[in-house]
Amino acid sequence: MTQRYPPRGDNQPDLFAANFADIPIRDQRDTMERPFFSLAKRPRFTPIEYHVGDVWVEVSANPKFGLATIWDADILIWASTQLTEAIDRGLTPSRTIHFHPHHLLKSIRRQTGGEHYRRLRAALDRLTHSAVRTNIRAEGHKKAASFHWLESWTEVTDSATGEPTGMTLTLPDWLFQGVVMKGGVLTIHEDYFLLTGGIERWLYRVARKHAGHQEVGWQFTMRQLYEKSGASSRFSDFALDVRQVIEEDALPEYTLALRRNTEGDEIVNFLRRDKLMVTDPRFETPRHPRRRQAQGLTSKSFKFINPVA
Repeated sequence: MTQRYPPRGDNQPDLFAANFADIPIRDQRDTMERPFFSLAKRPRFTPIEYHVGDVWVEVSANPKFGLATIWDADILIWASTQLTEAIDRGLTPSRTIHFHPHHLLKSIRRQTGGEHYRRLRAALDRLTHSAVRTNIRAEGHKKAASFHWLESWTEVTDSATGEPTGMTLTLPDWLFQGVVMKGGVLTIHEDYFLLTGGIERWLYRVARKHAGHQEVGWQFTMRQLYEKSGASSRFSDFALDVRQVIEEDALPEYTLALRRNTEGDEIVNFLRRDKLMVTDPRFETPRHPRRRQAQGLTSKSFKFINPVA
């Protein structure tokens, strides 16, 4: 089983909460296929170093917190969604967002409560202390960006109960600009948050980025996928994990198939389920493109804090 069950109350969004059951979920497209995050649940401290062609990504861990993981990236997806939702509503977004942790956790389909707030704080620390360097989005110039996934985060708690009453997070300019620029985000399926494995989460994001809505899908060699993933495991173990994901066939929207080319290399094919024959058991009807909207949802769902000029 590669998907966990939705948390209790997942189908009942809070009034005035920008819950992802109500609005399209957006992911920043530059982060979806390259190795920006650890795919392992165990803490990773070895750096990620990716150099393919003219593109390179380097991510370094803080020795206390370790590398940000692909599960930590759910927070960045939540923030990207809030920014694009604000733009869609005619609001002016900023890099600093004020929120309640309960709403964030519900939006990324996590349980709420003391232990889950503790895990949220740990994720925010990893995002704040993972150092990223890349030349992605340099547009042909010999230019690089250096940043952390979060510039900062704060928490306010009730002095009597110790319960959190509010939080803020501030996105780096590289990510913020990547979200607000034209074509900078892609809509993803809400069941992405229920995927339990790091490699299957990464494979879904690769499928969404490359296969998209194409009739014939997309394909990579197993070796190409391994290099793009930044996985710390051996190639043979990575390939074994990918084959297991293909066998379980539990990714939302996309199905994967394995074949060999004439050179004997394993080829992984990504294809949208709604592009399959109706008689294929993997077929799913296309999702309705109409925007979903919750009753009572207002601009109070989120608040942006503009920096002082």
